[in-house]
Amino acid sequence: MDAAEAKVTVKAAVGLAQLSIMFGVALFVPAGTLHFVEAWVFLALFLTASLAITVYLAKSDPALLGRRIQAGPMAEKERAQKIIQGVASLAFLATIVVPALDHRFGWSRVPLSAVITGDILIALGFLIVFLVFKQNTFTSSTIEVAAEQRVIDSGPYAVVRHPMYVGGLVLVAGIPLALGSFVGLVTFPPFAAVIIWRLLDEEKFLVGHLAGYEAYREKTPYRLIPRVW
Repeated sequence: MDAAEAKVTVKAAVGLAQLSIMFGVALFVPAGTLHFVEAWVFLALFLTASLAITVYLAKSDPALLGRRIQAGPMAEKERAQKIIQGVASLAFLATIVVPALDHRFGWSRVPLSAVITGDILIALGFLIVFLVFKQNTFTSSTIEVAAEQRVIDSGPYAVVRHPMYVGGLVLVAGIPLALGSFVGLVTFPPFAAVIIWRLLDEEKFLVGHLAGYEAYREKTPYRLIPRVW
């Protein structure tokens, strides 16, 4: 590992630590207690999976890790994507805060089987994201096209054009259940709507900037769900 790769790895580790703190605040402050077992399990699952992927990328694809740590509204180059990412960040935060408030005020009662289902969905979402990372080293956190980038049409990209978003949606769908909240499920449709908004804007950008993407769209007609859309 050279100096540049080491710097990226340190930055990724710091980012993961900051994410841990942010999640802790977003969960336990609205819940009004640290006695929130589902939240501790969720944190352990989410951060362990994130750490495992970070370690894998640091060893196997540091260039992709570098692309992934440049994230958030301010990292986007396109004005529309800055707005979309800002809204997406708020929508994602809601998927955590609303279940925490549910835990505090007891709005819904969720059986253990549903909580476990939520944890499984989170794990499945991470697995899909990991498979995308293995297939496509150009999976940047921002909407951009690298100088050497090419269209990837194999693996999960042979099934749908945006498998990364599929993984993200599966993961986020599991969060309210994993946190023991049926009420929290109301946050999923707004988040999904923002992801679709981002996806459609991204496709316009790729058609205009990535050679071969229009042909790929014809070859792989479905965006997120095979035979549906």
